[in-house]
Amino acid sequence: MDATTSGTPAIQYHNIPDQPITAIIVAPVPTFQRNQRHCFGESTPGEFPLAASPSIVLHVLTACNLDPQDLAKLEATCSFFRQPANFAPDYQLSISELAALDMCQKRAIFKPMTEAERQDLKQKCGGSWKLVLRFLLAGEACCRRENSQAIAGPGHSIAVTSKGVVYSFGSNSSGQLGHGTTEEEWRPRPIRSLQGIRIIQAAAGAGRTMLISDAGQVYAFGKDSFGEAEYGVQGTKLVTSPQLVESLKNIFVVQAAIGNFFTAVLSREGRVYTFSWGNDARLGHHTEPNDVEPHPLLGTLENIPVVQIAAGYCYLLALACQPSGMAVYSVGCGLGGKLGHGSRTDEKHPRLIEQFQLLNLQPVVVAAGAWHAAVVGQDGRVCTWGWGRYGCLGHGNEECESVPKVVQALNDVKAVHVATGDYTTFVVSEDGDVYSFGCGESASLGHNAIADGQGNRHANVLTPQLVTSLKQVNERVVQISLTNSIYWNAHTFALTESGKLYAFGAGDKGQLGIELVNNQTERGNPERVDIDLS
Repeated sequence: MDATTSGTPAIQYHNIPDQPITAIIVAPVPTFQRNQRHCFGESTPGEFPLAASPSIVLHVLTACNLDPQDLAKLEATCSFFRQPANFAPDYQLSISELAALDMCQKRAIFKPMTEAERQDLKQKCGGSWKLVLRFLLAGEACCRRENSQAIAGPGHSIAVTSKGVVYSFGSNSSGQLGHGTTEEEWRPRPIRSLQGIRIIQAAAGAGRTMLISDAGQVYAFGKDSFGEAEYGVQGTKLVTSPQLVESLKNIFVVQAAIGNFFTAVLSREGRVYTFSWGNDARLGHHTEPNDVEPHPLLGTLENIPVVQIAAGYCYLLALACQPSGMAVYSVGCGLGGKLGHGSRTDEKHPRLIEQFQLLNLQPVVVAAGAWHAAVVGQDGRVCTWGWGRYGCLGHGNEECESVPKVVQALNDVKAVHVATGDYTTFVVSEDGDVYSFGCGESASLGHNAIADGQGNRHANVLTPQLVTSLKQVNERVVQISLTNSIYWNAHTFALTESGKLYAFGAGDKGQLGIELVNNQTERGNPERVDIDLS
């Protein structure tokens, strides 16, 4: 059917005769005067009157959630952003500083602070709200505050939903599951006694669990001690349901780390406290079983705010937020070179790991394994150091490294997260891919179990390998947690962006959250745990 028969008027076409370009362009192109745009002015044409609407500019800066570095660049390039804005609460603050303050006030741990506490934090961070914002954002990024998380503890597991509900499962010989009993649970079960309390952080040690609420309070259960060895003497009693840690009631806590023989907590102001840390001769080792009072970590970190802590075998790492940038400090036992200072000697007080400055690397995430450590840089590079047994450093050998060394095999990968355990390491890329290396015992690396020539089913991996079994779940992984203990068979959790949890490795105590049958003791490939953490 054509246009005529359908009733639609026919389109009229006109022939345009070919002619040279010069014939078509008969009039000269007018020239326009270019006017320079300024940040403020009154009525001159071409000016951009930011100063006429500073409140709108402030709203835009705040709504866009600009990075503190971007706010600083605005101040450096335009005087409008660095001159006093004449807004409450501080009329001397610039637009950029006010935007940073507004974004700080959105953060959960900043909201309940008094004005005096806020000003104290500001001075500790370097005297700028932009630096305070950087401190708060850094803590959220490396610790998954306000987000769901899973913790693969020694024999037992903890899972926290984005709404703050806590599930526990696995070994329960000391009451570390918090259900009021000492019976094992393979099926994830919510801790009923925490109803109405929103949990934002969790830590799991041998026979012990610590939970942190959004109000900064700490609940602990399991072994009634902060410092006994994994198979050492237990506390005076077992606590089978969450109990408020009285000695921490006056400290707003945002993170806890349970190491061998000791425990550390981090306050919202960035101060580190330790329990059972010991004296100068026994750093990281408990001295008294009833040492239940928090002691501030003395030395260089007294006046430098810390955003993340990580505990290993008798040593502690701290990611600090200095005005000049992020830095890592270490203290405790130096065996294997795990403190990162180029030697194997102990450190009585926190000491800056200087190697990152030489590598031109800004640390953003730190992880402490039992005998080795790892860091992710802002540019996505991964550094490891310490005892290299089983290839856990990823450098293609089993040698020790006493200073941080870039994992060259990951040069083409931009990492965003790292997790370490007992001679094992996992790295998560920006795309959600997962790489693992180190000890292959108990199938905790996630690679397909294939027997080698000597009959060993779980081979060690000396360089990073893509965990293809996680690639097959078609989910973007955002967090990995693995057992950090030299006494327990390891298991691993992979948490996806949508809140799905996958588990593999040892499951003899029910710590995978998956029922094992026919005398099975482990899972070689990731399997979905029946729990939604979104």
